[in-house]
Formats: sequence, C-alpha cells, structure tokens
Amino acid sequence: MKHAADPFLVRAKAALGEKYVLTDPDALSPYAQDWRGRYRGDARAVVLPNSTEEVATLLRLCQEFGIPVVPQAGNTGLTGGAVPLGAGEAIILNVSRLNRIREVDLANNSLTAEAGAILANVRGVAEEHDRLFPMLLGSVGSCEVGGLVSTNAGGTGVLRYGNMRELVLGLEVVLPDGRIWNGLRALRKDNAGYDLKQLFIGAEGTLGIVTAAVLKLFPRPTAGATAMVALVSVTDVIELLQLMQKTLGNRIEAFEVMSRSQLDIVVKHGHGLSSPIPIEHPWYVMIEIADNAQGWDAGAQLEGALAAALEQELITDAVVATDIAKAERIWALRHNISEANKNRGFTVSNDTSVPISRVPEFVARVDQRLAATVSACDVCYVGHVGDGNIHVVLVFSRETYRTPEECEAVAAVANEIVHEESVRAGGSISAEHGIGLMHVDRLRKYKAPLDLEMMARIKAAFDPENLMNPAKIIRR
Repeated sequence: MKHAADPFLVRAKAALGEKYVLTDPDALSPYAQDWRGRYRGDARAVVLPNSTEEVATLLRLCQEFGIPVVPQAGNTGLTGGAVPLGAGEAIILNVSRLNRIREVDLANNSLTAEAGAILANVRGVAEEHDRLFPMLLGSVGSCEVGGLVSTNAGGTGVLRYGNMRELVLGLEVVLPDGRIWNGLRALRKDNAGYDLKQLFIGAEGTLGIVTAAVLKLFPRPTAGATAMVALVSVTDVIELLQLMQKTLGNRIEAFEVMSRSQLDIVVKHGHGLSSPIPIEHPWYVMIEIADNAQGWDAGAQLEGALAAALEQELITDAVVATDIAKAERIWALRHNISEANKNRGFTVSNDTSVPISRVPEFVARVDQRLAATVSACDVCYVGHVGDGNIHVVLVFSRETYRTPEECEAVAAVANEIVHEESVRAGGSISAEHGIGLMHVDRLRKYKAPLDLEMMARIKAAFDPENLMNPAKIIRR
C-alpha cells in the first residue's frame, strides 16, 4: 500500500476513516486525470471529507506537514485545473461527499448547497419548489457546485442570467490555514467593505476550498419555445441576435451558435443524434425563449421573430420545436459536443471571448491562419455568441497525430493562433473554462504585468506557503 507509514496519512485516516483516504493506485487513477485523459498526474492520496470541519482538519494537517493540496469537485473541467502535478507529493481533496442542500429560502429566492452537490440535483430541487437555477452546461449530470464556483462557469444561460459570478450570493470557504470563513450571506446588496466572495469565484482552488454556496433562484418559466435556424454568415448571426433582442427583450434564455463542421461531428459521433435541419448551411443557431407571464404565447412570439428574420434574409431555414421532446433533441446536439468531439479525435477546445461586434473578424482571421498552418484538423466553432464567448474547437485526426507528443505540438501551434487573434480583437484567452494547467504559461504572455503582480500578491496573502493547487493560474 502506497505511503503506508506516512504520518500525514495516519492522521488523515484517523480524522476521516480509512475508507475515505485512498492510496491504492487503481483507486487513485480516476481522480488523478481529467475526464478526457489529456492531463494525468500522481498523488499521495485522495481524501474524501464529508463536512466543512473535516476539510478544515485536512488543510491544517497539510499546513503542518507542508503537503500541497489539489481541490477537486466533479472533475469535469477542460483545462486540467483539478489534476495534480509533480512526483505525487500532493493530495487530491475531493469534495463530492459534501453534497447536501442546506436550505431553500423561497421568499429570498435563494438556495444553499454544499460544494459537492451535482448541478442537476440543484436544478431539480429548485424545480421542486417552483423555482429555476439557470446554470446549465453539458456536464449537468456530473459537475458540482464547488467546481462551478471555482471556475466561474458559464453555460448556455449566461445571456439572460450571467455566469456563476452573478449567481452566487455568498460562500463558505476553508482557508489554507484551516480557518473557516463563513460568508454565507444571502444578500443582494452589501457594501460593507470588500466583496470577499468574489476573490474565490474563478480562483480555481488556489486561495482556499469552497465548501458551500448561496445561489440565486428565479421564478420558474411557465411558457417557452425552442427553435433551430440556419444562416449563411457569422455577421448574420450577430444581426439575428440583435433582432431577437429588439423583438423579445430579455426573454431570450439561450442563443447558441454552431458551425456546420461542428454539427456534422455531433451527428456522426454523438450516438444516434440527428439534426432537424439539413447539414448543408455554414452556420446554425439554437434559440430558446421563456417567461412566466400569464397568457404569453411563446411559440407565436418566436415564430413571429423568425418570420421577420426570414423577411430580412438573415436566416435560410428554421425549425420550431412543437413539443418538449423535440426541443430536447435540438439541445442534445449542443450538450453532446464535448463527447462527440472526443469520439472523433484528439480535441482542443479554446475558450476565447471577444467583443460581440468583432466576432466575425475574429472567426475570419482564425480560419485564414489555421488553414495555412495546420493540416488534418477539423476547425469548429460553438458558443454563446450573446456574451462574446465563442469556442474554437480543433479536432485533430488520430491517424495523422498518433503520439501524445505530436498532439501537444500541433495543439500548441493552433492554440497560439487562436489566442493571438482573440487578444488582437480585444478579447481574452479564457472566458469560462479557467486557466488550469493548459493556459498557465499563456496567461503570463497575454496578461498585463500589473495584473499579474496584483494576482500574485493576493495569492501570497492567502497562501504564503503556496500549497493550494500549486502551478495553477500563477507559477511561483
């Protein structure tokens, strides 16, 4: 048994129980790699606490023994942020057993969930109380609250509801020294000093471990409609969004774009999925509108807006879902992208954002440069255009790029192009996936020196021993 006489492990087992401190290599393996198998590491152990107090005990032990900590929730990330580095000296602290819903406050439209609560379960509890928690992404059945907070997750509802930063009212966090910060205040207005919770949202576990969050709820929509439309150009996509916003206001729940290349991969490698529109158009958009206003006819409203779009020649084809099952089949195309791409080949998903007005320019320049530089690669686009977050997804042929070294080399070339063009267009190299291992060196290249200095000062203030998720976001 690995590290059987390790004094840290002896005390960790005494605190948690032996079955919740995993050291066997076979038991460790699923936790020590990301779900795509791109990032792999080694760890001293995986620890599975069941309470905030147990998390605090473990962090105090790590401080005492000088042991690095890699926080992990559902491990569904795309940048390697929850995977350990080094020779196996770190522990992986997985919060999945902290999965309770502590409180639902209907009058305040808030819900308090622990860090290991699965997103689908949080949404389900909200629906049981006739409320909506709007965060939604493809890993809804496995991603957890702690990871969503720590990566400032986005998803398909950002256009109307914002990303995780806008959906969190309060946090409970265990600091690196084991102290518990109780910031579980369910307030929408609080100007009593610095808004400390914002430091931990998007920090990827480098400043402490989120153990619970107070989340915003919303009235559950009672009427909605879904459509899928085809378009000729990215410019038409932007103009369609503006038309929909003018016609429907903030009733647009989601507005998701997908290139023909991406839709083709999803249909061919997505386990029986099919498109309601022929795959012969350059671009596709999936639209969902919803509201809870009495007497509002969502279907008629959406059809009217699409009729105006057809008249203005912004779209070339459209399908409106006539029932929930058909709407779910449309959205299945969007939510199965990651899995389909993984089935197709070696996949690199860029997470760039640019000002919405510059999306067409960004796409054109990326297309041009990749075509001239990279071979045996499907270049796909998918994203939440309404917030400028367009993912450039590169799927490389495994027949051409056979070894991990070949894959990483070509990925580095392609990523450099995408990131250069996003920054050139006034954008960011990471919109919602985080920095993790994938972008830590690029951050130093593209982030302003003063920004990096301030981030390093914050890190040093909270974690002077550099034990919390070391080498993620900032290398020290």
